Amino acid sequence: MTKQNKAKNRPAPGMPTRQQIIDFITSSNTPAGKREIARAFGLSGQEKIALKALLKDMSDEGLIDAAPGRAFHKMGGVPKVTVLRVVEADGDTVWAVPERWEAEGIPVPRLRVREKRGPGGALGVGDRILARTEEAGKGWVAHPMKKLAKGDAAVLGVVHEEGGRLYLQGLDKKERASPVISERNGAEPGDLVMAEVTGKGPRLFAKVTEILGDPFAPRSFSLIAIHKHEIPHIFSEELLAEAERVAKQPLGDGREDLTDLPIVAIDPADARDHDDSVWATPDDDPKNKGGWKAVVAIADVSFYVRPGSLLDREARKRGNSVYFPDRVVPMLPEILSADVCSLKEGVERAAMACHMRISADGEIRDWRFTRAVVKLAANIAYEDAQAAIDGASDHPLTETALRPLWDCWAALGKARAKREPLDLDLPERRIVLDEKGRILSVAPRERLDAHKLIEDYMIAANVAAAKALEKKKAPVMYRIHEPPSREKLVALKDYLKTLDVAFTLGQVIRPKTFNHVIERTKDADFHGDVMTQVLRTQTQAYYGPQNAGHFGLALGSYAHFTSPIRRYADLVVHRALTEAFKLGPGGELPADKDMERTGELISKLERRAMEAERDTVDRYVAAYLATHVGEVLDAKITGVQSFGFFATVEGIGGDGLVPARDLGREYFRYDEAGQRLVGEQTGEAFALGQRLKLRLAEANPVSGALRFELPDGKGSGSGPGGEGDGRRKGGPPRPLHRRGRPANIRHQGKKR
Repeated sequence: MTKQNKAKNRPAPGMPTRQQIIDFITSSNTPAGKREIARAFGLSGQEKIALKALLKDMSDEGLIDAAPGRAFHKMGGVPKVTVLRVVEADGDTVWAVPERWEAEGIPVPRLRVREKRGPGGALGVGDRILARTEEAGKGWVAHPMKKLAKGDAAVLGVVHEEGGRLYLQGLDKKERASPVISERNGAEPGDLVMAEVTGKGPRLFAKVTEILGDPFAPRSFSLIAIHKHEIPHIFSEELLAEAERVAKQPLGDGREDLTDLPIVAIDPADARDHDDSVWATPDDDPKNKGGWKAVVAIADVSFYVRPGSLLDREARKRGNSVYFPDRVVPMLPEILSADVCSLKEGVERAAMACHMRISADGEIRDWRFTRAVVKLAANIAYEDAQAAIDGASDHPLTETALRPLWDCWAALGKARAKREPLDLDLPERRIVLDEKGRILSVAPRERLDAHKLIEDYMIAANVAAAKALEKKKAPVMYRIHEPPSREKLVALKDYLKTLDVAFTLGQVIRPKTFNHVIERTKDADFHGDVMTQVLRTQTQAYYGPQNAGHFGLALGSYAHFTSPIRRYADLVVHRALTEAFKLGPGGELPADKDMERTGELISKLERRAMEAERDTVDRYVAAYLATHVGEVLDAKITGVQSFGFFATVEGIGGDGLVPARDLGREYFRYDEAGQRLVGEQTGEAFALGQRLKLRLAEANPVSGALRFELPDGKGSGSGPGGEGDGRRKGGPPRPLHRRGRPANIRHQGKKR
């Protein structure tokens, strides 16, 4: 082998080898695309470009292949999640083959489908399914996730007219293609539609199959997210009938009577479901001097939603409720979620009660769990509870219920301060709508002590639930948050170094490590940016039966127990407690493997809900800002890439791009470590966290995308790569921003 060939096959410093990539792809439990591979090996900037080239080489060499959706798999293998076509259905045995197979010289594999029985579940020859696959012995097994329509892919988009032709504009910010509409079926320009897309490459055509209406009408933005992310939002008549039936059952005998306690629920003023309620009083036990007795009473959903029932299967399929500014897509039908299971003032409700004894320094000394009957003394809004404690308003329960809760919370605060959980105070946007669903305002949500108080009581109950199940050696659906990877820590260190903030890696990383960095920068202009970077350094939390602790909360054991109306994970924990403590019916639990699969599923569904909620907020923000197009606004740079920088409107939010082509004729060098673009002639810089004035050039409510330009006129697209208004004559509209490196950017990364 020549020196040149050796150099070509040697990975760049910090890059994984070919074998390491193959090992990762084959062992990953989820589809592994370029983004997942880069994240797993901590690659960034120029390394990602090198990774793309390496993956192309491996594909050319026949080592790996790409599945639809840009996920990779070992050549000759089957993608983790893929579309299959049923080719044989004989009694209880169903066989399927991949719909797409391009591994030359390797026979098309046949997968045995582990079919779910039930209404509408039977599969026949020719059916298409989206399935999770796994290698079992010498063969392959498929677990159906969803039965697909026979035919072409369904796409959500908006009908757009240009040059006398109709095009389908996709709703994704990164959407590249705009297919020509071949069959409009009554759709008019501006309509939100579902369509089937056919063809390949530049020759794409769309057939409108369903007209959904005006994408700018009130409540349409959440509807877009529901369709785009395929969130189930309609309950069947059969399921609603089951919900009506179980809602009428009596609360049952043997429940602990807590109706005499002044228990209260403190929630948002517009809350429709109330999972949790709290009560505290000084402990009169001399062995717990200065301590407290507390009860966290949670809606007893497991009493109504029994394992294996139609309600249970639907709740598991949804995973969680999804909250939009204008609507809620509930996990359970409204008769349960907003009525029978919801804890309401003056009404007897079934509850799972967590009784805790809390020491004067906030440690949970012991706990017990019971099924109980509660009658809330009040449902109180956060703002009203805070005003009562601050003396700004009168409330009849201030001294009997609220004051003891606040005093007990002070003790819990001592334990929290001792363990030093991650302390990030990042603003959350609140969309305020009028009664017709129109936007009144977009502003950061106020965070009160009342919010923190409820959070700490819920954390205490969640810890008690996890430890109680561990003590009983019962299954636990843990909420897991693993420590950050070394690669992310190195990236954070490099970033902080540009700000002259020290961050040592030769220490055991704990949440307080990050807290000290946050505290040291609290008076700096870049304080908020540091918190954002610390957040990006963290791993994503997930559910599973194998405990790995909760890094962010600095807790060894943690499970979600307090929101069974809206989270399936909490319902699983309630069932485990019911079984472990022999509290009555509804406590059956699945086998270990089913627990593992359930954890994977609800973690995935949680991420889907988060993406849908974030997309919808982006659309509302873009709609709110659409009336300000052309204005110069106060903005802040939130991200810098080689192709330009992203910015957000101060106090409102919404991420928008300033393309590199709009920065004028000067060449800008991308300083990866410093997270900035630097002009080679003038030295003008655009850096992460920088505050500046920007003109809002475009706000697209349908995609949620914004585009900014510099206020001095450079943003006209007159620089190298600029193309005026970004449209082609007689062709479909260009997307708001494209991937790729513009002509007027030079990349400065680490030496290879």
